Amino acid sequence: MDSLFAKAEAIQPLEKKRKGSGGAPNKKSHKPNKPAPPSDRILTSVAQHTALPKSLRPTSPTPENVSKHTHIKDLKLRTQLTRQATHAARSKALLQDAELLLTDEVGKIQAENDMERTWRIGQDEVVQGAGQEAAKGRQEWKLDGGPYRSRYTRNGRHLAIVGNMGHVATFDWQTGSMHAELQLQETCRDITFLHDHSHFAVAQKKYVFIYDRDGVELHRLKSHIESTRLEFLPYHWLLASVGNSGYLKYQDTSTGQLVAEHRTKLGACHTMTQNRHNAVIHLGHQSGVVTLWTPNLPHPAVQLLAHLGPVVGVSVDPSTGGRYMATSGQDGIVKVWDCRNWKGAIREWSTRGGGAELEWSAKGSLAVATGGSVNVYTRPTIQSPFSAKVAPPLYLTHPIPHRPLTSVRFCPFQDILTIGHNAGLSSILVPGSGEPNFDSAEADPFENKKARREREVKGLLDKIQPDMIALDPDFVGSLAPPLKLTTAVNDKVDIPFAHLPRLERLRLQGKADESEIMDGDDADGSGDGEDGSNGKKQSREEREKRKMRGKGKSLKRYLRKQRKNVIDPTAVSIRAKLEKQKEEKRVARAIEKGEMEPRKPSALDRFRRS
Repeated sequence: MDSLFAKAEAIQPLEKKRKGSGGAPNKKSHKPNKPAPPSDRILTSVAQHTALPKSLRPTSPTPENVSKHTHIKDLKLRTQLTRQATHAARSKALLQDAELLLTDEVGKIQAENDMERTWRIGQDEVVQGAGQEAAKGRQEWKLDGGPYRSRYTRNGRHLAIVGNMGHVATFDWQTGSMHAELQLQETCRDITFLHDHSHFAVAQKKYVFIYDRDGVELHRLKSHIESTRLEFLPYHWLLASVGNSGYLKYQDTSTGQLVAEHRTKLGACHTMTQNRHNAVIHLGHQSGVVTLWTPNLPHPAVQLLAHLGPVVGVSVDPSTGGRYMATSGQDGIVKVWDCRNWKGAIREWSTRGGGAELEWSAKGSLAVATGGSVNVYTRPTIQSPFSAKVAPPLYLTHPIPHRPLTSVRFCPFQDILTIGHNAGLSSILVPGSGEPNFDSAEADPFENKKARREREVKGLLDKIQPDMIALDPDFVGSLAPPLKLTTAVNDKVDIPFAHLPRLERLRLQGKADESEIMDGDDADGSGDGEDGSNGKKQSREEREKRKMRGKGKSLKRYLRKQRKNVIDPTAVSIRAKLEKQKEEKRVARAIEKGEMEPRKPSALDRFRRS
């Protein structure tokens, strides 16, 4: 092995051109140099089976199943879209190839035999089996002023805690260095970091305040009154809050403007979360209704009756792209919903101790804190439809005697679950719950001051407008699908099937009636239609128009309103006048056709009553 390390530069091109001395080319430079056979057999075996990774090769093969966009006629646009699709597929393949050490299989607790259960394993055994660095995540913080709530940054390095009595602190939990600690001496309901750990927002008794890393008060948001829950949308730089007034408000932290303000009309709200996939806000109300909100809609995008009592916890699964949502009510029932359709809960079970706090991990583990314990369930059991109302198989449980349990938070990129309770906070180890692979350009747990500054500037430049938040984020920037059925009206224009007249659609489908075809021919003047008063052939549209003539006159409207069981002299005289006019028109039409002879005038007509 010593010789192998000494010859670390053995992986070299096999063919090299040798230059002659004095700058003159060598006569045998066109022939490749034969490498000298190495004497070390271990080095020879390693060199034969060693190759550069795909990401370091000059060219990589084109991935399979790449959309060619053949339905687009513009050659330039088609080439550009095909190039983009190929680049995206190649980048995805290279990303999977780059994960050499961290495979897709997540390490979890494995039972040795069929009689052993993973939920029987306590935290002491988990800490003994874990590594030295991982064991540091098992901590207990005993604090006064609870119950406490916690929030992690996106990279999982910094932790912010807030107590109901006004104790606020932010610190680096891995190194133990404290950033800021405040005693606000008033009720505090929630806390959240903004774009990074340098700024955080606290929902205090009346207003929402923003502090910097050192605990200095920067802003007081007077429009956010009596807020109970806070959420920050990192890609839109929006601070969302909801409170006792029942208003959902969006504050742009980059410009300081109030972007949107929605009245939920469902009273005070104490439960809120966000879907990280499409930045939609999920609210749980006291009436058991769960609503989904976007800044560009004044009404909820989805309104769902989830529970018979108040909704206590709402969480969205980030591992599946926001496909599943879990809710819990005060009635002690936990439900899992499929966000692609809202026909009903795919999984439902009861818990002990009333309402439960919920939280999904990055790998699809669901933590349910109820009563005096925290239960963790893993997929695919909690995501597979099951009609019976029984609890899924339990993966891990941990008893906590300090009631009530007010919050549960999974640490990003770590197998750590932090529970906030009346006596402080408790962090337990949940193997297999964290995402092991992180994108340093997205959230880097090891970033320094320069990297944080660069990421902040890039985030501001790439900020997404609030108007682009929708339930289906893939709709923005997508192309319209090719039409399935088109017909050529002439040689130059192709009219889509949906834009054709009704008669043309019936003809293409083979459902056209003969009478309709005749009417269509009358419109062109080539068929036999009914004769009008002037002797000319009329089309179907003209006959319908003539039939509806006079329906909107003032006299007809007056008579329709007077259709009662009361005899009104005015209405009677108007009806008689209309009947007389109708009779005169009938006689005139008959005289024109020759069916009647015109009446000759008489000298006594002057004495007739008109």
